Amino acid sequence: MAKAPVLTPRADDFPRWYQDLITKAELADNGPVRGTMVIRPYGYGLWERMQQDMDARIKETGTQNAYFPLLIPQSYLAREADHVDGFAPELAVVTHGGGKELEEPAVVRPTSEMIINASFSKWVQSYRDLPLLINQWGNVVRWELRPRLFLRTTEFLWQEGHTAHATYEEARDFAARIQRQVYADFMENTLAMDVVLGRKTVKERFAGAINTLTLEGMMGDGKALQLGTSHELGQNFAKAFNTRFLSKEGTQELVWQTSWGSTTRMIGALVMMHGDDDGLRIPPRLAAVQAVVLAVKGDDAVLAKVREIGDRLKAAGVRVHVDDRTDTPFGRRAVDWELKGVPVRIEVGPRDLESGTAMLTRRIPGGKEPVAIDSLAGLLPAVLEEDQALLLRQSRERRESRTAQVSTIDEAVEVTTAGGWARIPWADLGADGEAKLAERAVTVRCLVAEDGSVPESEDAPGNVAVVARAY
Repeated sequence: MAKAPVLTPRADDFPRWYQDLITKAELADNGPVRGTMVIRPYGYGLWERMQQDMDARIKETGTQNAYFPLLIPQSYLAREADHVDGFAPELAVVTHGGGKELEEPAVVRPTSEMIINASFSKWVQSYRDLPLLINQWGNVVRWELRPRLFLRTTEFLWQEGHTAHATYEEARDFAARIQRQVYADFMENTLAMDVVLGRKTVKERFAGAINTLTLEGMMGDGKALQLGTSHELGQNFAKAFNTRFLSKEGTQELVWQTSWGSTTRMIGALVMMHGDDDGLRIPPRLAAVQAVVLAVKGDDAVLAKVREIGDRLKAAGVRVHVDDRTDTPFGRRAVDWELKGVPVRIEVGPRDLESGTAMLTRRIPGGKEPVAIDSLAGLLPAVLEEDQALLLRQSRERRESRTAQVSTIDEAVEVTTAGGWARIPWADLGADGEAKLAERAVTVRCLVAEDGSVPESEDAPGNVAVVARAY
């Protein structure tokens, strides 16, 4: 009888495969309250690496980190009508504390525009205080009715940036800079994820924004996932909190603002974009462990050699882990590292010592070959870069091969139902067509210009709507 696969095959049941992999690769578990999750050490290690990389990029823009309260007075949310309407169904409200009913209920932050703007209105007095560039790493709560680990959870981790500027143009350009130089660069060059940069339609905008810029990725099943957004808030929140500054000309002016965020959803995207039937495939630039050196048997000479190889690789700048747990069967350990998606395995047994070689197994392209032990330290950095590039190329080729140009709503539905994306002229679709697509569970993920760039306005001539089924 054939041995049952470790994971449900993706072609049989993609959602079940995803859940299997999250569990068996030890990324996360469901929390005790419906919709919450426990992020396990291996999954949190991915988030830590993402944080470190993105935090450096954010700081390069001149933005500083701060922290704001988790609880927001309920009255604050009423100050910007579109914002509160957009989040009302997702709010968690605290009505009791310290054993008694609160005088004013407090909302657990779904996002921090309101609480941060209360501070901005105190901190900004003059044009000399601008631009004010603040980022926060924290958690938010949005009550989720259909939870799925990493993709949609009631509580999730993220970063949220909030800025105030003297002019509309400065705010507009900063929002675009975040989309390109922080998010897109990180996703493509660290996560090896192909992303489409675009502009959201009015219907899909962030609540309270005048423009939302987005990054959309195609998952392994052809569905879209929003990976990050950057919003132009105009002066909506400045008006709500009376955030004004004395201009160089001596007049009182309202500030122009942005906000932008990315979340632990990127871990779910990493699974669905790069994973295969054998488990995760972690991009080498992201991986906390780029290479694992495994002792096949508990031979003293083998154990000494794997530790020596580990030291050599570490000295060569490779993030390495030595697996010398020979009390656990080799096959079980190999499958475990395969599931976890470590880019490279170096396997050493008694026969390998005799030949002066190790078995080099590459997780991303697949395959294995014997390699001279003495050449490993010089070989691996190039191998890891090759595999990083391969993941991005595979991601891009998937999207391009599964995206079709269409001219009607029915054609768009047919393409997206079959697991692809469709491109349709926005002038032909429009808001009415967008509503008809929504009735059939298809959304306009973003608008792009004819050349694939981000359009300057929703109604710019030649705009194309990218439509898909989405998570």
